[in-house]
Amino acid sequence: MTRRFLFVLGSSRTESNSEMLARKAADQLPADVEQEWINLAEHPLPDFVDLRHDSDHVRPTEGEVALLLDATLAATDIVIVSPLYWYSVSAPVKRYLDYWSGWLRTPGVDFKATLARRTLWGVTVLAHEEEEVADPLVGTLNHSAAYMGMHFGGVLLGNGSKPGDVLKDTGALTRAKTFFARETPLARFPYETE
Repeated sequence: MTRRFLFVLGSSRTESNSEMLARKAADQLPADVEQEWINLAEHPLPDFVDLRHDSDHVRPTEGEVALLLDATLAATDIVIVSPLYWYSVSAPVKRYLDYWSGWLRTPGVDFKATLARRTLWGVTVLAHEEEEVADPLVGTLNHSAAYMGMHFGGVLLGNGSKPGDVLKDTGALTRAKTFFARETPLARFPYETE
């Protein structure tokens, strides 16, 4: 299968630091790798309603939910691009991940089986010098990948607050050059042994 990257942009700011860093990393992908960029601010998902025990799920055929579902199913690599908001992913990204719960139960989609063995990545920019404050965001993505049986490529971390600040983070820009070239292990929960 040809690699196809889906970049899910979760910032409330256009041309955010996180997006700038993700684009620097994406510039290093081979020319034959397809890229799709979806900005959740331009394609907002409605609030997720958990219907697990109340009604049948129906595959969406139009609108933002269908767009995100189809793009997610078509991707070999899903990149969550979210600034660090209150030490985790942004609200639009969390809503997108909440939709995964519904898609797991949508007849004919085989969402978990389709995503199994594919790769989840993250790109985030934070205003702290101490990168460990991003551990909750990293945990959210790792655990989501582990639950789905996906590989986890890790999270590319950058530093910045004002627009464009990340472009001064030479360490992050250097890491971006090889970020998507790394081997990705199968995601594991912390309690699992290899």
